[in-house]
Amino acid sequence: MRVKLLSHTNDPEKIVAAAARCCYSNDDPDNLLESLTDDRVEKFLSKLVEMKHESPFEHASFTFSISGVSRALLAQITRHRVASFSVRSQRYCEFKDADFVLPDSISRDPRASEIYLESLKNLKSTYDSLLEFGIPKEDSRMILPNAAETSMVLTMNARELLHFFSLRCCSRAQWEIRAVANEMLKLVKNVAPNLFRRAGANCIRLGYCPEGKMSCGKFPTLEQILNDFNERKSNQ
Repeated sequence: MRVKLLSHTNDPEKIVAAAARCCYSNDDPDNLLESLTDDRVEKFLSKLVEMKHESPFEHASFTFSISGVSRALLAQITRHRVASFSVRSQRYCEFKDADFVLPDSISRDPRASEIYLESLKNLKSTYDSLLEFGIPKEDSRMILPNAAETSMVLTMNARELLHFFSLRCCSRAQWEIRAVANEMLKLVKNVAPNLFRRAGANCIRLGYCPEGKMSCGKFPTLEQILNDFNERKSNQ
């Protein structure tokens, strides 16, 4: 798995701060931008994060290269609709030198690994034979599994990234997309630490776990917080 930050909005934190200030100022946006010092940007963004006023975050976008991931991950990540995707096509690109993703849960078991890898080898052989028979790539690809590797270019704005991280950095997220999300979070934090100061799983952003009975137990659930509050109130 390889995740790289290809590009991003120039000076994203300053752009977001200027956009937010535009909502409360009679001054022109370009004048607001010029008047913002680094210290004022940091303070203003901290305030936005605390207020959860996230609409100005949409003015900053980040573009990533993601490769060495499975088609199973692709099915999950494209559910985030407020994003742009360009994905390697199995219709036009021959699956010749590509590889397959091997989950750790399988690699740790020698017998499971043997069965898994042998099955993938047979599928790849069938795919190659279909191409030799003159079957178009768009039809030969039907035999390829979710484990088939793919690559993509992905662009999201900062607000959608916060939403993405809140779901996919959670310990309940599938391991592969969680690994991608955590790597993306590291990359954007290096560029815009104030924008993503509270970014991460919902428990990090909210201070409690919204997963209810499915909680990992790291943070209390909202129900537990309310029960504790009511208990303390009744004991007063």
